[in-house]
Amino acid sequence: MSKNTSGLIITAPPSGALANKMRIALAILLVVAVALPTFVTSPTHLNLAILILMAAQIGVSWNIVGGYAGQVSLGHVAFYGIGAYTSAIMFSIWGISPWIAMLAGGLIAAATSLVIGWSCFRLKGHYFAMATIAVAEIIQIVFTNWDFAGAAVGLTIPMSEEGWSKMIFSGKEPYYYIALGLLLVTLLANAWIERSYLGYYFRAIKDEPDAARSLGVSLSKYKQIAFAVSSFFTAMGGSLYAQKELYIDPASVLGTGISIKMALVSILGGIGTLFGPIVGAGLLTAIEEGTRTLFGGTGRGTDLIIYAALIIAIAVYYPNGIVGYVRTYLARRKANKQHQEGSK
Repeated sequence: MSKNTSGLIITAPPSGALANKMRIALAILLVVAVALPTFVTSPTHLNLAILILMAAQIGVSWNIVGGYAGQVSLGHVAFYGIGAYTSAIMFSIWGISPWIAMLAGGLIAAATSLVIGWSCFRLKGHYFAMATIAVAEIIQIVFTNWDFAGAAVGLTIPMSEEGWSKMIFSGKEPYYYIALGLLLVTLLANAWIERSYLGYYFRAIKDEPDAARSLGVSLSKYKQIAFAVSSFFTAMGGSLYAQKELYIDPASVLGTGISIKMALVSILGGIGTLFGPIVGAGLLTAIEEGTRTLFGGTGRGTDLIIYAALIIAIAVYYPNGIVGYVRTYLARRKANKQHQEGSK
């Protein structure tokens, strides 16, 4: 927690020695991540790594609005689906480069979020969360009945000539590096937000909304900004999914389970922290894939059971997530050490 000169108390990003240690750890992890495909040659294992990166990216994206600004959107899959459908339509029907389509999907999602936020941000807490779910369901119904977008059948992206310009590859390695690059860009945006005035206002809205309003902070304005930025990066994650799978339908890119997963990877790893969603994505994806391998086709709905169990366990034992727990443990350990040295 930190307190500014106006008396507004908000949570602060890590600083000092802890921040330096985090930078060193990040640099080491980045080197390992870049070199990973050299050592992991199994397509199955490399695909698992891609799934973790993609889950982390949408978790980090959701964390902007849900973690920093404290606005729990459980309908964020709407923007994921918008990104996926924008990319699929622009490439498969109009022949536009997926790279351009990915950016366009992000911009369309951000613009859509402004319309949704204008009405939904009139609500607070659980009511806001339920409103976003309702909006996502409406958008899913629209795409399910929209013939131009393939309706319930979905859209297939044709397997044309391979290459980076079309983002189509027969192997897994290029998708791995694209997913890693997108995650890094999203992380850098989060890091900038966390240490900028935007991050300060977001945390003020989350921790002390009444005090922030009394100091002249426009709650609706900064909620909208957080929602739009979060939606932009979430849509880019949806675009990557469409290009990787080469097929989408309303169930695969607009299902409620995706929204829950976005929130859960952040909550599990540490909501409102920079690296929490990455930790949560690694753990949750490993559990999901392990369950799928164990139960196969008989395990339909098992993922939702796992989500529910994890939410209960986190709420009871680790309310600040794994990263939050580690931070608290290290801070407590440091304080005890200083106390012992001072008593000598």
